[in-house]
Amino acid sequence: METFECIRTRRSIRRYKSEPLPDDVLEKVLEAVRWAPSWANTQCWELVLVRDESVKKALQETLPQGNPSWDAIVSAPVVVAACARKGRAGVKNGEQMTLHGDWAMFDMGIACQNLCLAAHALGLGTVHVGLLDHRKAGEVLGLPEDVLAFELIPLGFPEQEPKAPPRRPIDEFVHYDKF
Repeated sequence: METFECIRTRRSIRRYKSEPLPDDVLEKVLEAVRWAPSWANTQCWELVLVRDESVKKALQETLPQGNPSWDAIVSAPVVVAACARKGRAGVKNGEQMTLHGDWAMFDMGIACQNLCLAAHALGLGTVHVGLLDHRKAGEVLGLPEDVLAFELIPLGFPEQEPKAPPRRPIDEFVHYDKF
């Protein structure tokens, strides 16, 4: 799939077929994360791949009732728990280098979007699920103290293809030389 087509046609998928993911396809998706750029190549990401139904149900309980991705957490064959090590991205000699502090959120966004675009290019569906109790998710996943859960990404073969939501025109968000 051509890059711009992949970007334009990727959608948030919340319904999945029960068909398992072949390991070689999953490896390709993970390879996209591996090659994501990161602050000073720190590669702060840590992924937990969840296939166990009881763990998926426990993760589902970290979402608030009414979250549109509630069912996706248990129906997708794999849930990728996207986590990051604290204090690596945006840090030099123990000091945070930017006004925005730890750069992990930025690096995780890049890595997770790489994952989602690669999945789409391979015929898979994903959805970014960030509205959850991150601490509780960390407990469910058994994360060490220096690793934080950032988002959950259900991954599988889509059961439906949603339509594109409206997008703002470029001239509404692009400014030249000054705001």
